[in-house]
Amino acid sequence: MKVVVGSLNPIKIEATRFVFKKFFGEAEVYSVKVETSIPAQPVGIEQVIRGALERAYQALNSMDGSDYGVGLEAGLIPYPGTITGYLNHQICALVDRELRVTFGSSMGFEFPSKVIESLKKGEAEEAEEVMEELTGIERIGEMIGAIGYLTKNSFKRLDLSIQAITSALIPRLNPNLYRSRWPRVDEILR
Repeated sequence: MKVVVGSLNPIKIEATRFVFKKFFGEAEVYSVKVETSIPAQPVGIEQVIRGALERAYQALNSMDGSDYGVGLEAGLIPYPGTITGYLNHQICALVDRELRVTFGSSMGFEFPSKVIESLKKGEAEEAEEVMEELTGIERIGEMIGAIGYLTKNSFKRLDLSIQAITSALIPRLNPNLYRSRWPRVDEILR
């Protein structure tokens, strides 16, 4: 099985390798740099889904013989009743050779208020910048992630990526339970 991740982030690559090995045995996992049409800090479910799907689709098309393209995108989703008004979720899009799409997500969590305030004021392009400033950890998003710092290393960004990829695989692991027509890339990206 040949799987291509639409990112050079080592956490996303490691998570993909872990999940596909767990469920399918050995899998060749590659990574490619991709460009998306969404902002550096996606806000709203539509932007996060679009970013994940664009990553997966470009990854799939980047190498001949690919079985799956994997796209992971983290973003702020509005949640009424929360402290900041948002939860951060990581969304995974999986695209196969037939261009069928399945999605999954990680658990959600709130960034510190300062992160959201800085983003709203335009003082930062993405949450990672503010988290680096707050924590003193450079490239935190390629290591433990904000979740690692905020949970005192009980959960790491790797865990969120694993959750998102695993949940996107659920229909593919149980196709007999998902008999209705699956969405296709071209239908979603219209």
